[in-house]
Amino acid sequence: MARHLILASLAMALALPAPAQAERVRDLGAFQGVRSNQLTGYGVVVGLDGTGDDSLAYVTEAMRGVSGRVGVQLPAGVNPSLKNAAAVMVTADLPPFAKPGQRIDVTVSAIGKAKSLRGGSLILSPLYGADGQIYAMAQGNLAVGGLGISGADGSKLTVNVPTVGRIADGASVERSVPTGFESGETLRWNLFTADFLTAARVRDAVNARFPGAAQVEDGVTLALRLPQEANARASVMAAIEMLDVTPAETPARVVINSRTGTVVINSAVRLSPAAISHGKLTVRIDESPEVIQPAPFSRGQTAQQEDSKLSAEEGGKKVALFRPGASLAKVVDALNLLGTSPSDLVAILEALKQAGALKAEMVVI
Repeated sequence: MARHLILASLAMALALPAPAQAERVRDLGAFQGVRSNQLTGYGVVVGLDGTGDDSLAYVTEAMRGVSGRVGVQLPAGVNPSLKNAAAVMVTADLPPFAKPGQRIDVTVSAIGKAKSLRGGSLILSPLYGADGQIYAMAQGNLAVGGLGISGADGSKLTVNVPTVGRIADGASVERSVPTGFESGETLRWNLFTADFLTAARVRDAVNARFPGAAQVEDGVTLALRLPQEANARASVMAAIEMLDVTPAETPARVVINSRTGTVVINSAVRLSPAAISHGKLTVRIDESPEVIQPAPFSRGQTAQQEDSKLSAEEGGKKVALFRPGASLAKVVDALNLLGTSPSDLVAILEALKQAGALKAEMVVI
């Protein structure tokens, strides 16, 4: 008897929803201004083995500019063959607190008809921020993971993407970006996802450690009163980031990928009382024509007699009944019982939403 009670208690425990797990504050949001910044630039890759852009106009102009900087003037009206050079876009992320002289990685991507950047070198190129200022200078040899080859008969073989390369530590930071860390009495902290309950819980956790330090401004932002001195401020920020907070349960949501048929239902989805009957009507027509021969020595003609057989079959005759507050597990089990495919599942969920039985937001991507 005791054994049965233990098994029943275990089954009930497994059926209950798992409590939300505590997460670190640093995993829920970030301090305002302490973020990376995108950099972009235009450059030329040289040293290619005949896989470049081949006299592309903007490559020619770029080469004229590059050669002019080193004191070589190309004759006017001469467009050299540039199959060993390619015009590229250079992109990089400038991390927070990056200082002049530090190195960052850059990604180099062809923008013309270059077949491959393998074996090429990027000529010194400035990288600009959104404000139009130069924040880094990039140069170096590319590491390309792709490979592209072609034969004389026009056949081609491409492995991965040979027109994109990367230069590790390929750019030198020339200008730092102010973050606001060292100025101002108040520093703001922003949630990655807006939620008033989570913001309130973070505020309570911060005030429990540093009384009166945090105040909620809205569903995303907390205003933190931190020490002015940089060393003390950094210590407080580090302590705040490591606080454990239990975030609010995510809203009930069903995400449907219309291209792949993928359907994701989170654990917060619940159903009101509803019954579902989903089936398919299959109609089958079999044609069996029969050739009829006339009797010997008669004046009849060979003819074809049609013979059609029609049948109709209705599948999916089961009905699934959902009790009030049915959970995700019950929904999945019932839909599997009906034998629904991904496309059928989408139709059922849309119908439940229209009937008011599905208490969730539907997102189609």
